[in-house]
Amino acid sequence: MAVEIRVEPATAAVGANVRGIDLSQPLDGDTVQAVRKALNEHLVLFFRDQKLLSVDEHVRFGHYFGEIDLPLFRTKSSERPEVLVLDQVAPKGEGADSWHADNTYMETPPMGSILQARILPEIGGDTCFASMIAAYDALSPVMKGFLDGLTATHSLEQMVERTKHVAGASLRDSLSAWPPVSHPVVRIHPETGAKMLNVNANWTQSIDGLSREESAMLLQFLYTHVKSPELQVRLHWNVGDVAFWDNRALQHYAVADYTSRRVMQRVSIAGDKPFGPGDRATRAAGS
Repeated sequence: MAVEIRVEPATAAVGANVRGIDLSQPLDGDTVQAVRKALNEHLVLFFRDQKLLSVDEHVRFGHYFGEIDLPLFRTKSSERPEVLVLDQVAPKGEGADSWHADNTYMETPPMGSILQARILPEIGGDTCFASMIAAYDALSPVMKGFLDGLTATHSLEQMVERTKHVAGASLRDSLSAWPPVSHPVVRIHPETGAKMLNVNANWTQSIDGLSREESAMLLQFLYTHVKSPELQVRLHWNVGDVAFWDNRALQHYAVADYTSRRVMQRVSIAGDKPFGPGDRATRAAGS
């Protein structure tokens, strides 16, 4: 029998607090479906007052929603390949302190991530999330029509040029294994059918088919647009809190305003190849 869960919206646009679930325990199918439904509706879920999850418990919860996506790199604190431990004291400039979706340089970026706070600074270290569905909906009809037919190149090199490492791990060594890929600028959510913006400052290199100047101008407009507070929710962490977000439909920003230790444990879930409005009929036909 499913446990009784409560889903409490955090803002009008994005985010919800979920209560009544102990993530350290196995979940039945009805509860998993209730969590998936809430994730599709609110895009990021906050599970408060959780026990510190063991690696096995964390991985088990991730497996309810898909295969585990192995991270590109392992930090020194990461004991197993399925789990990334971010252990930071001076995070400024290490890649997460800008609005981004995770790993869109991949042909099939992660579907989502599950992050738990284990050690926190006395002050600071919040994480902000912004809905790319709300960001698309807020654009004018003319801009939507223009963006719907575009694709953009995403590249690991984009991040390498901006930062030497992420949380102490080198990215340059992986360049040859991850050539640039092209994704639709407007992505269709594979479960809800919603349209959402699909470019971000960490990985998007250029808009395909535009001149360098046109591409840079359009990307800058979109990057500024997604920073609107009306699209966002901000999570102030407590030790044990777990955030589960839809990486397809969100960008997030780790606020780098702390100088004492912050340790977070993350499991990511494998995703699928993004498709856009022009691919809808082909996708529906199963080709």
